[in-house]
Amino acid sequence: MRIRRHLIITTLFAAMTLTATAFAAGTESVPRMSTDELKSRLGEPGLVVLDARGSWDWDGATEKIAGSVRVDPAAVEQWAGNYDKEKTIVVYCA
Repeated sequence: MRIRRHLIITTLFAAMTLTATAFAAGTESVPRMSTDELKSRLGEPGLVVLDARGSWDWDGATEKIAGSVRVDPAAVEQWAGNYDKEKTIVVYCA
């Protein structure tokens, strides 16, 4: 019984480590944009700004980026394909 519990814990830890490593590796290739660059590019036709804050943050927000489109962060599969991949897509959640 003790060996079985140790095996389960070890397996869970390994799975969590692999998931975290895969996630971190995937985010390294995503370019980042500074707030100054975003401010200078607002209004460009080739720029799409998506606000992915949760509804509780969105509803209570006093500041929003002009021209941004609100998307549900829990439904990425539903909206991710709706935007032109030739455009610069900025997703923010803060």
